[in-house]
Amino acid sequence: MSYDFNNLVELLDNSAGQFPKAKALIFGSKKITYEELDRFTRQLASGLSELGLKEFDRVAIWLPNCPEFIYSFFATLRLKATVVPINTMFKREEARFVIEDSQAKVLICSIDKVDDGENILSRLGTLNSLVCLSPPGDKKIVIDFYKLIQKHQPKKDAAYIHDSDLAEIVYTSGTNGRPKGACLSHRNLVSNIKDCAQVIGFSKKDCLICLLPLFHSFASTVCMLLPISKGGRIVIMRSVRPFKRVIRAIFKHRVTIFIGVPSLYNILGEAKITRLQLFFNMLMNPVRVCISGAAALPLSVWQKFEKKFRRPLIQGYGLTEASPVVTLNTLSGRCKPESIGLKLPSVSLKVVDSEDKELPRGEVGELLVKGPNVMQGYYNLEEENARALRKGWLYTGDLAKIEEDGFVYIMGRIKEMINVRGFNVYPREIEDLLYKFPQVKETAVVGVFHRHRGEVPVAFIVSDAALKQADIIGYLRANLAAYKVPLRVLFKDSLPKNPTGKILKRQLQEEVKDIFKL
Repeated sequence: MSYDFNNLVELLDNSAGQFPKAKALIFGSKKITYEELDRFTRQLASGLSELGLKEFDRVAIWLPNCPEFIYSFFATLRLKATVVPINTMFKREEARFVIEDSQAKVLICSIDKVDDGENILSRLGTLNSLVCLSPPGDKKIVIDFYKLIQKHQPKKDAAYIHDSDLAEIVYTSGTNGRPKGACLSHRNLVSNIKDCAQVIGFSKKDCLICLLPLFHSFASTVCMLLPISKGGRIVIMRSVRPFKRVIRAIFKHRVTIFIGVPSLYNILGEAKITRLQLFFNMLMNPVRVCISGAAALPLSVWQKFEKKFRRPLIQGYGLTEASPVVTLNTLSGRCKPESIGLKLPSVSLKVVDSEDKELPRGEVGELLVKGPNVMQGYYNLEEENARALRKGWLYTGDLAKIEEDGFVYIMGRIKEMINVRGFNVYPREIEDLLYKFPQVKETAVVGVFHRHRGEVPVAFIVSDAALKQADIIGYLRANLAAYKVPLRVLFKDSLPKNPTGKILKRQLQEEVKDIFKL
């Protein structure tokens, strides 16, 4: 028996009705069934309703990976309200901006955020209630999350939810100034979940491990909503460290789908494993597929990982504004590790030049996305919407090419493209080549202004070996046109990254913006 769903509340209701005794969430020693997950979210919905939460109000969720994040997510939706996830790495003022901008009425936070939550509550007239997981006894104005659940009966019925109703406002990382709230409807997310399930072949037998932060759109859709839509299991992890605990969880709970980011697969690919461990891994490893997202997967990382673990590692591409998955490599048929794969079934893609003229296959231009997964727009940002959404197409800001066979290749961000004396230089091309150089663990290439030459490439490299700039430059000159070769190679112990492992190139540019000005 199978159920269809048109909104995210129906998604949970259907799985709870069909698989009530099946495990839904595993968090340490806690094991929560679908019946319990449904009941907890209904009880919390009743509690939030008593706090005055109404249809179309916003609930900010400032929680780490834990079952309570998922309870809060679905309880909010059950009241036809909107979820506003907050990055757990945000400091007080960053969180305040998101809460104020979204006009959230309720903030649900963890105990380590309660002081910041109190401060924000005292300063924002739009924020009415602060709910915390087990708050200290001296916090009189703070509502205890667990008591709020315990003292309320499950809410029997959800409000009628149309597929165009707003489900989430997810704030992007703010590459151009302040974060922007991408408005995602139930239809946006439902379409993306169904597409991902079809391409991955997800079923109720699958168990997925959630290592990525749930506040991020990739984890929210693929690690939370997708498994729940099929009655699968989710093993929730707060952190990837210590990694031995993650490995134990994979074997203990028979995890079949591993979701990660390139930096994590790089660590695994370079990890030292004995022959006995490797033999045991190949015989007993329950994982059937590994998926990489959130950042570009270097070919060398893919090669090392697949050679060692003998499990398919496929990469895809997405962005918050597209709910977020746009493309994914296939599990059946030909897989191209350097490509971000093929478009999802309900998605349309094209590549255009600077004058919006569609380019032939194989040519590089801006990637445009159309489909039911594309956001309604940025919250209260009309000018940004006019730039990002035109004639039904989402302008991604990413440079890409689509080959004749439909496989898509990302060449970098438009704003990352380096104009060297009138020639376009794509950082991704240089980075891919650097990853093939022995002892290069991580790399990033950025454009820097030179007082005489204009814009020039600069390469950052992380390596355990004593590499020299001359060696790297010589290697690149032998493989690239002269204008593409970085003018300087800088060695670092690590590269700055966001919570999902994406390298923060703007921060690297800031570090070296004055390097050629003297």
